[in-house]
Amino acid sequence: MFRINDGRLSRSWILLGGLPVAETDLFKRRQYESEIILLCVRCYLRYALSYRDLEELMNERGLSVDHTTIYRWVQDYAPELEKRIRPHLRLTNDSYRIDETYVKIKGKWS
Repeated sequence: MFRINDGRLSRSWILLGGLPVAETDLFKRRQYESEIILLCVRCYLRYALSYRDLEELMNERGLSVDHTTIYRWVQDYAPELEKRIRPHLRLTNDSYRIDETYVKIKGKWS
């Protein structure tokens, strides 16, 4: 977490994939810190983990988070994260062609 101080007001920012996410806007009235929420949501979306797996990972780190809480976080924050990250992803609309290759094996074309 980075503290940015403009003289009058200091805001907390979290860098998510190079994008600043204002802690005060998205994470109001949440019991857990924004880093924990983003870690759980990012791990769920990036890796093939279940909510119970994430619950176990957080328990290993000393945090008591229920799997239904992680589910709610994913439902709340995944659309917002996608909206913010989508413009920075590479386009994958390049077309490709696969040439069929025939090989003669024991006198038969395969």
